[in-house]
Amino acid sequence: MTTSFAQSDALRSEVDRRLRMFVDRQRPLVSAPELSPLLTAAEDFLAGGKRLRPAFCYWGWRGAGGDDDPAIYTAAASLELLQASALIHDDVMDASDLRRGRPSAHRRFQALHEESGWRGSAVQFGEGAAVLLGSLLLVWSGEMWRTSGLPAEALAAAEPVHDLMRTELMCGQYLDLLEQAHGESTFESALRVALHKSGKYSVEQPLRLGLLLASRGEEPWLDRLCVEYGQKVGIAFQLRDDVLGVFGDPAETGKPAGDDLREGKRTMLIARTLSAASGAQAADVRRLLGDPGLDAAGVQKLREIIEETGALAASEEMIKRYLDDALNSLERAPITGESRDALVELAVAATSRRS
Repeated sequence: MTTSFAQSDALRSEVDRRLRMFVDRQRPLVSAPELSPLLTAAEDFLAGGKRLRPAFCYWGWRGAGGDDDPAIYTAAASLELLQASALIHDDVMDASDLRRGRPSAHRRFQALHEESGWRGSAVQFGEGAAVLLGSLLLVWSGEMWRTSGLPAEALAAAEPVHDLMRTELMCGQYLDLLEQAHGESTFESALRVALHKSGKYSVEQPLRLGLLLASRGEEPWLDRLCVEYGQKVGIAFQLRDDVLGVFGDPAETGKPAGDDLREGKRTMLIARTLSAASGAQAADVRRLLGDPGLDAAGVQKLREIIEETGALAASEEMIKRYLDDALNSLERAPITGESRDALVELAVAATSRRS
């Protein structure tokens, strides 16, 4: 097996296939006609994505000596259900209209209510249905993981981390809400949110799960690799996400230009901007950030301030530094060459992506 782009496509295809198989097994449980929109929304939402989390899990497994057991694809694919759950809930909390170029789940259910002429608030129905869909996918994620077919002792070795990952994610979502409510954040507090909400469950913990599943936790170098490589790639991943949320091309990101600015996200990029801004620049940031009606001129004004303060350049430099440190740590890890090559490729893809 090689780590070429063709192999990466093959891994994504296998993850996609496992997700379809799992959803098909759930179909009889949600067979009532009234539940059809829920299942269709789940299928549509699961159809997209880069499958980075399953890939980190899979290559952790291979790096610790795991073979090409078909069950690892199922276990790794379950992380996409967790990711979908988090995104759906995140869109509700941020009042986002789009996800991957399509209406977000709550807007989709809102439109269903409006088109059907039902009673009550269409907005409330949409948000409630999306919360339930996200919760359903969270439940399914655990079920798919437990029934993956991997040996019971392997799942038992990884279970504490699997539980911790989901707890960290939910706590990170709450910390994110808290940051928005407080209205100001330091770089350190924004980093704490980013690690819990995205960084850890995007890279560090999927990698750790794969390593634990294969090694049963018997390798002394495992935790060091997860922290020195996984956590640093996760931070760089979130820093890239911060940059894309402000400067990303809507054709690539699937979201309107500057959407993070309208939502008032207190990211590491914004925290760095405010710490370096002049009084006038800081006043402009505080006035414009979080305005849901922010127009193109307002987005451009904030972009200019972010660049003028050096926050964008500093973020790009941090991404490079975290990536370089992570790859240096990976070079010292006692894993197979093909796994090391794959993890290098994944780290670069996660931190240089355009969507």
